[in-house]
Amino acid sequence: MAMQPTNLSPIAAAVAIAATLAGCGASNGQAATGVRVLWMGDSIAGAQAPALEAALKAGGVAFRNATSDGGGNIVAGDNKVTAMTAADTWKTLKENLASYRPTVIAYQITTYDWGTARQQLAAYQKLSQAAKDAGARLVLVSAPPFKIDEFFKPHENAIKSAPAMAAKAAHAVYLDAAELWGNDHAAAKAQRAKDGIHSCQQGSAAFATWFVKRLGELGGFTPAAPSVWATGPWTGDERFAKLGCG
Repeated sequence: MAMQPTNLSPIAAAVAIAATLAGCGASNGQAATGVRVLWMGDSIAGAQAPALEAALKAGGVAFRNATSDGGGNIVAGDNKVTAMTAADTWKTLKENLASYRPTVIAYQITTYDWGTARQQLAAYQKLSQAAKDAGARLVLVSAPPFKIDEFFKPHENAIKSAPAMAAKAAHAVYLDAAELWGNDHAAAKAQRAKDGIHSCQQGSAAFATWFVKRLGELGGFTPAAPSVWATGPWTGDERFAKLGCG
């Protein structure tokens, strides 16, 4: 069911405060906290990105969206398509490490991380090593529960094994998003859009609130209150309209 944005405070006040806090960070990836987050994942993470960017920037944290629709995966597996999209992801990561120099790499396990458990673990270990070599902290987070339709059904076992493999990656922090969403994509708590996979504005705001709090605990910064950013311009992002969100 499509969710409506939650009005947590008067919009004018929220925008004004957010603008003031956003001014604390400079351009070129600099931020008042010195924290620079690189957000990676597929279109599910992409739908969360607008809220995540608003929440982080309101707290003086720089943000770069490196998600990809129909890809974004780092596990190549034995599938020609996922092997191609994984190659693209690794190439883009290399470019972002050089140009953006993130202090935190946050990767949400994608719906395309297909492969054996061994292949999954190897990919997460590779990402962990890349982050370590770049002097960044790696945070791996499980995807929200989503509808296993006819497209995903043949890869259900891989989708189920990926979180456990991510949790085993050395030199990485693993966060289980079930703490926020639960495990049933059809439950009201999961806040999935009409497609049963992505989130609308309210779900994205819920994720941003939860995830930024966890990042703050790990990175030593204090997140901005949701009342500062949750009703900002990001709620009008075109991807929400494409999902049929209100």
